[in-house]
Amino acid sequence: MRFDTLQEWLAWQETLHPSAIALGLDRVSKVWKRMHPEALPFPVILVGGTNGKGSCSAMLEAIYASGGYRTACYTSPHLLRYNERIRIDREEVSDADLCVAFEQVDQARQSDSLTYFEFGTLAALWLFIQARPDVAILEVGMGGRLDAVNIIDADVALVTSVALDHQDWLGNDREAIGFEKAGIFRSQRPAICADPDVPQTLRQHARSIGAELYCYPTDFHEVINETGWSWYGPGRHRHGLPWPALRGYRQLKNAAAVLMVVECLQNRLPINQDAARTGLLSVHLPGRFQVIAGAIPVILDVAHNPEAAGVLAENLRRHPCQGRTLAVLGMLRDKDAEGVAQSLAGQIDCVYAASLGVDRGLQAQELAARVQGGGLVVRQEFASVVEAFQQAREEAVSGDRIVVFGSFFTVAAVLPLCTSDR
Repeated sequence: MRFDTLQEWLAWQETLHPSAIALGLDRVSKVWKRMHPEALPFPVILVGGTNGKGSCSAMLEAIYASGGYRTACYTSPHLLRYNERIRIDREEVSDADLCVAFEQVDQARQSDSLTYFEFGTLAALWLFIQARPDVAILEVGMGGRLDAVNIIDADVALVTSVALDHQDWLGNDREAIGFEKAGIFRSQRPAICADPDVPQTLRQHARSIGAELYCYPTDFHEVINETGWSWYGPGRHRHGLPWPALRGYRQLKNAAAVLMVVECLQNRLPINQDAARTGLLSVHLPGRFQVIAGAIPVILDVAHNPEAAGVLAENLRRHPCQGRTLAVLGMLRDKDAEGVAQSLAGQIDCVYAASLGVDRGLQAQELAARVQGGGLVVRQEFASVVEAFQQAREEAVSGDRIVVFGSFFTVAAVLPLCTSDR
């Protein structure tokens, strides 16, 4: 084996390819065919979209597990441990298993160069082949058409939303991005779009390949009632459903999309009403409007683009506090910090701007300038997220709350500090 520890493998993978992001399927497809030339022997769900992918993947995983099925789930990025990305039966795979999988990929790639994400995707697929689950849920990393996950033909493909993000790679408007997202659809197979404003490019691509397209809210939707909510889809209804355990008003739309996926696989993987209810109630995913209770409540949210920030703003509005909302913010430099600030105008009293200590991290001074350009008030600038969070805690008084957002890296820096207090 090339390396003995997971940390060594991951550090090496970061140096293997000259570009951290290199979209395209040629390299990764060639290696995968050497590893497993046959089709996967279990149903596969691909989850793409700009926002909501992680939440939908977690709900699908929870519902199928509640129905008694063995699940495999691949998501990215992680918060605290790389192992979070690859789960079998809702359990993270071990360091030892990851090392074995990485060795398999390394041998199969021969002299071909792979990105960090491509290497991890192939490792996840190899581990799933060994585990032989009843269903695999694969979250797309970026875009869809040229994302490494798209080497697998989905039995059902879900696009959660289409918004502006990663424009340098995916295009400068929703129509261009919608076409990239639709690349995960397959001919004669169900394709689902949960964005209420479906890009024409997505519709056209689904039509051109003969995919079975289901769109929200015309083909499926939710109706809220006094005891919970009901789901309405083509030829089937589900009543008496509980609100998902994930907080936030947008999670109900995500849940409606997830139940459309479940409906499309109902003949192969039946899910009864009890399993649907239990799955929605048991789903867990850190960093999605995650509220840490305490004298000063802390809200953790990985929102990092204007659409996600708008959802965060609506959640803050729907759950007001008596005092101020103090924001600890750290972002990557290729993100629209000004647009994020504009989305949150009126819901945040002041910002503690922090530098992110990663290659793509935005420095606090520039972040502060962008945020102020978007209409938010910056209280102070900090060299790290932890310093910003500690200062916000010191200045918070009874009735205030702290919201930490802007990146997975931002939430990851604060999450251990919150959990260690409990």
